[in-house]
Amino acid sequence: MNRGNQIEEKALELLQQRGVKIEDIADLVFFLQEKYHPNLKMEECRYNVERVLAKREVQNALVTGIQLDVLAEKGLLDEPLQSIVKRDEGLYGIDEVIALSIVNVYGSIGFTNFGYIDKMKPGILQFLNDKSTGYVHTFLDDIIGAIAAAASSRLAHRAAHQE
Repeated sequence: MNRGNQIEEKALELLQQRGVKIEDIADLVFFLQEKYHPNLKMEECRYNVERVLAKREVQNALVTGIQLDVLAEKGLLDEPLQSIVKRDEGLYGIDEVIALSIVNVYGSIGFTNFGYIDKMKPGILQFLNDKSTGYVHTFLDDIIGAIAAAASSRLAHRAAHQE
């Protein structure tokens, strides 16, 4: 197996283990784009999510972020990082930096989409932000929001190109 397939398979496997489905991310894309594309279909949203997930930068961010979340869940990070990540401290910001590396792949419209979805926390993002579950999703929630924002940007760029 080549390394490219290995990282992609690991990223998709980790998403599944953390309870996130492609459809969950497609729902976020639909949430972001439905008012701009009246005939938008879920299949288009899913397709754009899959295209974003096919990017190596996105796969690397997913694997890195999820690994850090899991280490924090297990209490395996050194202090003060352990407490910061476990609490998802507001001023930490590294989780957003990793997410923005994904958003940046598809241009500046992605930044607006990311900021909006990060503030609203619809769908799967609400679950990922629920601290009462016992899971740590400090990185994953922002990464999922970034994937949705990037897929939305990709969809918007393609739609504008077709017009």
